[in-house]
This record gives sequence, C-alpha cells and structure tokens, in this order.
Amino acid sequence: MAQVQAGGVSGRLTDWISLGVLASAVPRDAVDAAVMAHGRQARRRDGKLPPHVMVYFVMAMALFAAEDYEEVAARLAGTLAGWGCWDDAWSVPTSGGITQARQRLGAEPLAELFGQVARPVADLLTRGAFVGPWRLMAIDGFEWDAPDTAANVAGFGYGGSPGHATPFPKVRVVTVSECGSHAMVDAEMGGTKTSEQVMARKLFQRLEPGWLLLADRNFFSFAAWRAAAGSGAELLWRVTAHLGLPVIETLPDGSYRSLAVDPGIHNGKTRARIIGAARRGEDLDPGRAITVRVIEYQVPGRAGSGAGETIRLVTTITDPAAAPAPVLAEAYHQRWEHELGNDQIKTSLRGPGNVLRSKSPPMVRQEIYGYLLAHHAISALICQAATEAGIDPDQVKYLRTVRVVRRALAGPAAFSP
Repeated sequence: MAQVQAGGVSGRLTDWISLGVLASAVPRDAVDAAVMAHGRQARRRDGKLPPHVMVYFVMAMALFAAEDYEEVAARLAGTLAGWGCWDDAWSVPTSGGITQARQRLGAEPLAELFGQVARPVADLLTRGAFVGPWRLMAIDGFEWDAPDTAANVAGFGYGGSPGHATPFPKVRVVTVSECGSHAMVDAEMGGTKTSEQVMARKLFQRLEPGWLLLADRNFFSFAAWRAAAGSGAELLWRVTAHLGLPVIETLPDGSYRSLAVDPGIHNGKTRARIIGAARRGEDLDPGRAITVRVIEYQVPGRAGSGAGETIRLVTTITDPAAAPAPVLAEAYHQRWEHELGNDQIKTSLRGPGNVLRSKSPPMVRQEIYGYLLAHHAISALICQAATEAGIDPDQVKYLRTVRVVRRALAGPAAFSP
C-alpha cells in the first residue's frame, strides 16, 4: 500500500480517507471495533480496499448516490493530490474490485456500527428537543425501491396487491428518530411480508428511560404498548376512535385516566369487573389491563370543509401536573419531524425516485445502513450548529447542508490528519 505524508503525519493512503464530517460522527476506532466484532479484519487480499475504508466508502455512496463506484472513490481520494501527497502506485479501484470489497465486508459491521454510534445528539439547549424532562423521539416506517433482481425479489418481495405489484422489490425500514435533530438512532428492516408492527416490537425492546416516544395509530396494540412501556420510556401514541377506553377518572386538565384492556378478554362481565376494580383503585394484573391517560382534541378542518378531525392520544404519563394535556397535544405534532427525516434520506440524499444500487439483500442492507449513518452524521452537524446559534435545527436547510458537505470533500477540510 502506498505511503503518504502531509502535515507531519504519515501513513497508508487509505488511512487518510476519513470523510471529514462523517468521520467526526463515526470515528475510526468504532469502525475497527465493528469490523473486528464480525471477523472482517483486513487480509492481504483486501489490497487497496481494507474493511475500514469500505465502511467509509459505503457512507460516501449515500452522499454521492448519483455517482458510480469509481467516481465515489475518486472523490474520496482526490484531495490528496491537492496536498502533493498522491502516490501514483495507488489508483482508483475498478467497479468490480469495489463490488468484491463490499461483499467481503458484508452488512453486519455496518449494522453493528450504526447500533454503536447512532445516539441522540440534541442537548438541553437544542430548541424543540425536549418536553419537560423527556427527550422527544418518534417511530415510523418507510420503504425503499431495490433493483429488480431475482435475489432481491426473493429476499424482499414486491409491494402492492396481487395483479398490481410494484415495479421494484420493496425494502421496509422502521426507525426511531430524535425529533429535535431528525437523527435516526435505531432501525429494523425487512421485506414486504414483514409488517412495520413486527419490526417495531424489536425496536421497543431498545427504547431508553428519559425518552418520550411518539407514534401514530398504526402502531398501537395492547401487546405493543406493554412491550414499549416495559422499556422504561414514556409513550404518547395516537389511537383509533373506536378503541374502547372507559373513563376511570376525569382529570383537571380535561384528560382522563382509562384502561387499555387485553383484547383477548371477550367476556363482557370480565371486562366490567376489571373496569370496576380500576375505579375502586384496586391493583390490576398488567397482563390483562394497563392504566393509561387519554387526551382528546379536535383539529379544525379547512375553511368550508366542515368539521375537523378528532385526535385521540394515550400516554403513560398519568399525572397531568407532570405534563398538562395542551403540552402533550402540542408535543405529539412533533411526530412529523420523523416524516421530515425520512424525506431527507429519500429525497435529499438518495434523490427523488432513485432506486438503490445493490443487487442482493445483504448489499441492500449494507447500503441502507450507509444512508442511515450518513444521515445521522449530517443531522448531528446541523444540530450542533443550530444549538450553538440558538436556533431550531429546522431552520437549517438539510439539502443545502448536504450540498456543502459534498463540496467540502473537494477541499482539505474534508480530511482529518
């Protein structure tokens, strides 16, 4: 491997490919630990593309989604020529060589790395990141189009209905994100036969105390609520209007305490006994019924469109003094920040309507983790800058930041000596 020297520090050329802003959020030691955890350490056959370089390369693929492999590699290494430390013995690898290096790396180190470095990035001074003592988080899903190969069809399946299938296989991804920064901190992915609710159950096990998780009505079930609440995180979820939520106690702020009862209890008399016990203040079997607090309010419709929409929320925060109903109602609408984060990945990074480039399920998963890591790094950069400026991170344009980062890779500031 070619040796280079600049700024008084020498090393292999590949060691200099540190991606600047990405490396600040995804440090080399974390990359090496993830690679080692899955037995993908560098070997002689890796040549000019050792595993840690390929990890950063996969993230760079997300930054330059419209470019081919060789161009992505050239952009990463191009700065060295400007420093006068380019060695002609090192050349941009071929597309085939890069494909083989990606396959040797696999998806597991990227998944491990994302699990280690993808943490909330907002602090107490970040506007819109907290409600009282709780960090606002949200869960939701989105889909990616993968190349129409036999492997991807077998691994993920088409979307749509029989006779009206989508033109490309669909990869379903469910993520947990921080509302204040849009940084995604956890993810599960699968094919069209795996529902968002099934993937969410795995994520619920990894929620943390101090979080207030927002979710739309697609995620509520008695079992899901129990699993998520058991993590120690607080919950604020929308539910459907037909969900039976009896009034146990009306509270001063207009909300009321209620019960979520196991839907497997079909006997009306049994349900009535459980509700009666709750009204008498008796202890309940959490496997049969859970105390919740219900907040209902109406969102006005558009002018001339008639009645508005009734929003019904349930929360684990049962004390209105800790979080009054108007505060939680306003907080719930921060859930849309997750939708904005999804759009940032799919539109600002990948590009509208673009299809992933990987032709097999392991490489598709690897590529998506590259997007998640790149998005997290840029979200962290935006959040830090906005917090220091005393503004809401939403005021910093994500697409503009992506363009600045892309341009920065053409200058020495992109590389850390």
